[in-house]
Order: sequence, then C-alpha cells, then structure tokens
Amino acid sequence: MNKQLAIIMVLLMTIFIGFGIIIPVLPNAVTGSGAENFHLGMLLSVYSLASFLMSPVWGGLSDRVGRRPLIMIGALGFSISFLLFGLALESLWLMYVSRILGGLFSGAATACAVAYVADVTSDEDRTKGMGLVGMSIGLGFIFGPALGGILSQWGIQVPFFAAAALALGTFVFAYFKLPESLTEEKRSKPQEARASRWSAFVGSLKYLYILSFFVSFSLAGLEATLLLFQRDQIGATPAQLGIMFAVSGIVGALIQGGVVRRLIKKGQEARVVGIGLVLSALGFVLILFSSNLLTASIYLSVFAAGNALIRPCVTSLITQKTPVGQGVASGLSSSMDSLGRISGPLLGAGIYDYSNTLPFLTGALLSVGALYLLYRFIVLDRNGTRASAQPL
Repeated sequence: MNKQLAIIMVLLMTIFIGFGIIIPVLPNAVTGSGAENFHLGMLLSVYSLASFLMSPVWGGLSDRVGRRPLIMIGALGFSISFLLFGLALESLWLMYVSRILGGLFSGAATACAVAYVADVTSDEDRTKGMGLVGMSIGLGFIFGPALGGILSQWGIQVPFFAAAALALGTFVFAYFKLPESLTEEKRSKPQEARASRWSAFVGSLKYLYILSFFVSFSLAGLEATLLLFQRDQIGATPAQLGIMFAVSGIVGALIQGGVVRRLIKKGQEARVVGIGLVLSALGFVLILFSSNLLTASIYLSVFAAGNALIRPCVTSLITQKTPVGQGVASGLSSSMDSLGRISGPLLGAGIYDYSNTLPFLTGALLSVGALYLLYRFIVLDRNGTRASAQPL
C-alpha cells in the first residue's frame, strides 16, 4: 500500500506542478492576445464545465475497467491540452479548444487518483491517505506557480510547453510504475454503475457535496481575481504571484502532510472541516488588507491553511460513507468541485470590475454559510440517514 500511495503522490504532484505552472501567466496570456478580462473567467469556466460533465463518466467507468488506464488517459489528455494552449496564444478560439480538452480529461486523472487511494486504504486510514493526496497537490502548487513565473521570462508560452512535457512524463511514469488497484472481483457491472450514479446525493452526504461546491466556488473566484487585485493593490507581477502561491502552497502541504495525516483520527473530520471554514473566511478578509508581497503571502497562507484542512477531510468522509462505488463517489465529488469552478470565475471576474473587494467578501460569506451545511450533515449523519433515499 505504501508503494502504491507513493506512486499516486508522485503522479498528482507532477500533474499539479504542470497545472500550477500556468497560473501566474494565464491572465497575461489572455489579455496579451487582445481579449478582455471576461475571457479569463470564461476560459477557467469552460474547463470546469467540461470536467463537471465528464468526471462522473470517468469515475463510473473506472469502477468497471479499473483506475490505471483512466489515470494514464487523463495525463495524456492534459499533455495535449497544454501543448495546444502554448501554440494558441495568438488565437482565442484555440485557447478555448485547449481548455475544453483539458477539462474533459481532468476527471480521468484526478478523480480516479482519489478513487485509487480509497481502494488501497482502510476507513481508519482514509483521512491520512487523503491528507497525502492533498499534500501532493499542495506540493504541485508550491513548485508550479514559482516555476511558471521563472519560465515566463523566456516567453509567455514556455510555461505551457513545460506543463505539456510534465504531463507526458506523468503518462510514461504511470505506464511503467502504476499497478492496478481495483481487482476484477470488486469491479461494478455496467448496469450497477448506471443505477447508482446519483444515489450519492441523498441523506447527509448531499450536504457534503454542496459544501464542496461552496468551497471550490469561492476558491475559483479567488484564483480568477487574485492577480488582478494584487496587481492593483501592491503592483504584483506574475513572478510575485508565483511566490505568493509557493508560500501558501508550503503552508497547505505542511498542514496536509503533518496535521491531517498524523493528528486527525477517524470521527474528527467534521470538526476539522469547521475549523477550516473559519480560517478560509478569515483569509478572504485579510487578503483585502495586503500592503506588500510579505503580507499578501501571509494572508493568502491563512486561506490556504483553512482550505488544506477542509478538502482531505470532506473527501475522506464522502469515501467512507458513500453507498456507491468509490469511482462514482469520487467522480461526483469532482463534479461538484468543477461546478464551483464553472461559476466561481464567472462571478468573480464579473463583479471585480464593479468592486475589486466584492469577490473576496463573497468568498468569506460563503465560507461562513458552509458552516450551516456542515451542521446539517452532522445532525443527519448522527441520526443514521446518510444512505437514505431522501430527495435533494
């Protein structure tokens, strides 16, 4: 199990290094092509829309054919999408094609990797395993944005080509090193996967899925507007934004690899999610008071600390309590994440021109509001209604 987890950690870290590389340069790539800020939000949203539509499909398919082939398909699709974007910097419509392709394949890599971890961990070790998943993603965001800021000095398209090469390397690594986690005996029949697709949205679990949407919605709004805000607030450059994400990524990785993996026991996840939501709300508010690179990095790190506590614990709870296959559950969770990433950038970029503080205040309010969803989950789960057939 330890070897399998280590391989998944390397795969996820490599994927998210490639994903993070483009963060500091994407706003300038879009506006540099002559497009308006609106298209930045749209490019982020169409990616997530494609992921939202396909993640349950990939998850259900992985319950039938296994995780390994779909993780490799996802990595290869990522590589092609990044390469296309690097070649499309003069063409807005090709940028859209690239982002749609990336979104179509994202669920194959990430949702199936989460299902893989659920396959090889027990309920007691599930939160620790998801903490390692979060730490790997966090490490990707440490090195990715910083590397993207550095590579952008040789051309704005260079980070995209580097991301394509990393994703291709991930495909090769998975081909030679990743064993299958789902045995033939545990695989679902096609009719079973179809029948259970939406049964996760019942009982107490529906509140966790909606909470996931709130968290990803507010995070996506922050990602779409942070460079614009810090550029106006402190004159931040893409390289400095990379530093901010690197610092906050280190904080998130330390929390997920240390606090979540070592200290959080089964049954404590809901309380930790509540702490994370409070920290996230505080981070959103503090960002508004950024005065220089140091304070901007610290305040973003407060938000990152809260996010680092929320995500692995919510994922762990879903995979522990789901009445459906792990692939379907992870795919549906990824869909809710993608749904937030569809609407978050659109709202964030849309209201930023009206008020540059409103996206962050909205994120703070949503984080506080998500505490009610957590409360509802706890009450219903305590009453034993997690798998009931109550409608959404």
